[in-house]
Amino acid sequence: MTAQPIAIKHTGLITSVGLSAPAACAAIRAKIGNPTETRFLGSDGEWIMAHQVPLEQPWRGRAKLVKMAAMAIAECLDEIPRAHWSAIPLLLCVAERERPGRLDGLDDQLLVEIEEELGLHFALGSAIIPQGRVSAAIALAEARKLLYDGKAPLVLIAATDSLLTWPTLSRYERAERLLSSGNSNGFIPGEAAGAILMSRPGGPVELQCIGIGFGTEQASIDADQPLRADGLATAIRGALSEARCELHDLDDRIADLSGEQYYFKEAALALSRLLRQRKAEFDLWHPAECIGESGAAAGIAMLAVADAACRKAYSAGPHLLFHCANDAGRRAAAILRFSGA
Repeated sequence: MTAQPIAIKHTGLITSVGLSAPAACAAIRAKIGNPTETRFLGSDGEWIMAHQVPLEQPWRGRAKLVKMAAMAIAECLDEIPRAHWSAIPLLLCVAERERPGRLDGLDDQLLVEIEEELGLHFALGSAIIPQGRVSAAIALAEARKLLYDGKAPLVLIAATDSLLTWPTLSRYERAERLLSSGNSNGFIPGEAAGAILMSRPGGPVELQCIGIGFGTEQASIDADQPLRADGLATAIRGALSEARCELHDLDDRIADLSGEQYYFKEAALALSRLLRQRKAEFDLWHPAECIGESGAAAGIAMLAVADAACRKAYSAGPHLLFHCANDAGRRAAAILRFSGA
């Protein structure tokens, strides 16, 4: 076991299938999804389908990212006195800079606008992490540093993202990466926001992160190279080393897979390279089947689902593998352990 585990204290989650963590996690457990038509037409003349978050007003763009993030953060911090919120640093996960059609202002304005929406300023140490789907894992590593360097007793990790803009959708549609009646090798775009409050372990019942690892995949989804899952295997191997366990010791897997064959193949290759003992069952959960491809919010959604599954005892066991990947080739993995009754 790593000498520096960190624990999830509270969660918040805003998705197309639920506007709170309990509602969204219950829908994901039941495999409920509700993709609806967007206002965008694909080249085949069909309306592009997406997992859209229904808010009280039709906000779009950065304004919607702010509203979703503020809702998730408020839910996550509900049990913390509001006067103490400003003492907590915020690590905000957003889309990677290479994302097609990325909204302007994510790096220099989004955090300020979220603070204005909530009516406070987060503590020193707050930062933007613009790495898309691997942002949550990077934030876990950064939160661990803050917690064990004595810079903060609590760290808030939040994410907000949406792929539902025409500059983004049109690029993915032209690259044949969107799921449609004529393309089964694609994903349904989505949007979401989430937040998790982290601390050092100490609660009677909590989901802990006990190992984190990173890797780089040279044969990324756009590269013309054979895929061997080197990057993901390296990330998982690093997380296992920190946690001082083997892959066969784990009970479940949860990943950011959203429908594209490339990423399912990568997960299978990494498993075949690292699993040294046969397991009768080793389920692979992918919440994106219910909430769509939600970019930077995917990792936080996965952690919220894992936390709910362990607390409500519907996971296969207390040890889970978390892994994620972005299109640029960055890979990340974490080992999660549920401690308590």
